[in-house]
Amino acid sequence: MICAENGEVMDLLRALGTFNRIAETGSFSAVARETNSSHSAVTRLIGQLEAHFGVRLFHRTTRHLSLTEDGQDLLDHARRLLEAAENMEGALGSHRSSPTGLVRLGVTTQGANLLVSRIGALFERYPGLAVELVVREGSRDLIEERLDVAVQLGPPSDTSAVARLLGTFGRAPVAAPAYLERYGAPAHPTDLASRACIIHDTGPDSAVWQFSGPDGPFKIAVSGALRANNAEAVRRAALAGYGVALLPESLAADDIRATSLYRLLTDYPSERHEFYLVYPSRRHLAPRTRAVIDFVVEHTKLMQAWVEAGRVWGEDDAT
Repeated sequence: MICAENGEVMDLLRALGTFNRIAETGSFSAVARETNSSHSAVTRLIGQLEAHFGVRLFHRTTRHLSLTEDGQDLLDHARRLLEAAENMEGALGSHRSSPTGLVRLGVTTQGANLLVSRIGALFERYPGLAVELVVREGSRDLIEERLDVAVQLGPPSDTSAVARLLGTFGRAPVAAPAYLERYGAPAHPTDLASRACIIHDTGPDSAVWQFSGPDGPFKIAVSGALRANNAEAVRRAALAGYGVALLPESLAADDIRATSLYRLLTDYPSERHEFYLVYPSRRHLAPRTRAVIDFVVEHTKLMQAWVEAGRVWGEDDAT
């Protein structure tokens, strides 16, 4: 504890931690929400820090917040001190308590749908934890979006961010047992040209499905009576037995595991894409953020295992 100029007692370590989070999130309000404090309390704490060191730490306008040169210099020292304090507390066991606080997690629409059905287990494990799903497509600046961590397609453009490969996912042709009992499973992708296919309308080539075979990649033009511009609608149509759908593996994983859908043409995989877990820094990674990262990694591995272990129609089923 140290005394500020106005006689108030300031917890220097807490003040530096608050300063560090404001620099990471780019927002006084976000840090106030994280710490269950008022905006004025956070502002006052930074004011005390500025008064103690006799420097201005931030350039502040109504629309933008950035570090001053002195602020950047203090941030480097603050992070080293915070890391030392975190290591000391970890060694003495004070981090055995459950992670608490808010984590802002950036995900795609599909990712949000998948997490919502699973995230209850995380809250049961850590009752003091809260997660805000920030749904967006594509990758943008983590700091600008005030995200603690994000799941995205492809590595980040920001080379200073930590990028952890979650896995590679493609799309899988699937169909419900009701459809397969009536029409049988296609033996080759060319068979799809004469099948009822449910088309996910994402652009001009939506009805052209790509596969890989012994001679390399090839494309098949498909058709069907139903198309939709939403992957979840396509999934539900496949579950209803309307035809064959080409679904993202992650979206179909639960249905494949439950044999509500069967993966078809396993010898002819689709193009695969890398998904990454991205966060600003390994240093000063809060226990709450680490808990969310571990949860996402754990469930991604489970989804991949379910897809890979999916039964093939005809192995133990009537055709």
